[in-house]
Amino acid sequence: AYIEKLPEWQRTICERLRELVWETDPEIEETVKRTVQPYFVLDGNVCALLATKDHVNLFLYDPTVSDPHGVINQGHDNQTARAIQIYDGDEIDRDAIVGILTEIVDHNRQGGWRRLSRS
Repeated sequence: AYIEKLPEWQRTICERLRELVWETDPEIEETVKRTVQPYFVLDGNVCALLATKDHVNLFLYDPTVSDPHGVINQGHDNQTARAIQIYDGDEIDRDAIVGILTEIVDHNRQGGWRRLSRS
């Protein structure tokens, strides 16, 4: 319902990101947190979508995840998450996003980034 109410360009971005989430791992489940936001979880939070006035945020719930393609453009100093901001007309880098989400899922299956950071 959250995505259906968005302007067309944001709906298109969110739908593409959802496809990439499930392409990463079909076991990832979509749920709603904070009343309306779509979250994707598998052994912990993987990512979430949030549309703002001029972009869509893909929140990544692992501040230790690598970014070899340089697509993470927000939250580098954040202690718990980072984000990829996608604006109308931006190209979505499939390989970069699937790679990042795959790493987050791998970390979650090993107990999460917090546990791995302590090791």
